[in-house]
Amino acid sequence: MASIFGHGLVAYTTAKVIDSKTNTLLLFLAIGSSILPDLDVIAFKLGIDYMHPLGHRGFTHSILFALIWSGVLSFFFGKTRKFIFMIVLFLSTVSHGLLDAMTTGGRGVGFFIPFENSRHFFPWRVIKVSPIGIEKFFSEWGVRVILSELQYIAIPCGIVLLVLYLFNNQYLSKKSD
Repeated sequence: MASIFGHGLVAYTTAKVIDSKTNTLLLFLAIGSSILPDLDVIAFKLGIDYMHPLGHRGFTHSILFALIWSGVLSFFFGKTRKFIFMIVLFLSTVSHGLLDAMTTGGRGVGFFIPFENSRHFFPWRVIKVSPIGIEKFFSEWGVRVILSELQYIAIPCGIVLLVLYLFNNQYLSKKSD
């Protein structure tokens, strides 16, 4: 898996790109939704096999889960902006599995669970897999993960956010003329 930092940054960037005036609630829900799928690590403690549909990188990493989760949150919190909430939250949640499919470890991501249980990776597996557990994260392994995420997540997100900022400032300055 990518780290919670990488997942959260992608969700933040997604929210800002889709709705540059994103409110704090939507940002909080988007970042939380991008991290939520990894709650499935409790499956290890419950004795559920990794490759089981409810195992790690299983149902909570699926497209269906992202759709259901974003729909529920949008219904309760979207108010008059349900469609924007739905899009931001869906993309933030589904981005978790997409990032995990680019990591160097694990057994793949169950994008199509419950319809099909196979696990998938992308052909470009460039993000160093993050260790499970805080103790292991604060090690040489964790440093390699952060450096990898800087290169493949933070810099691209930073470029997108910078372009968005410049575009919005240019647009606003022309609008005030």
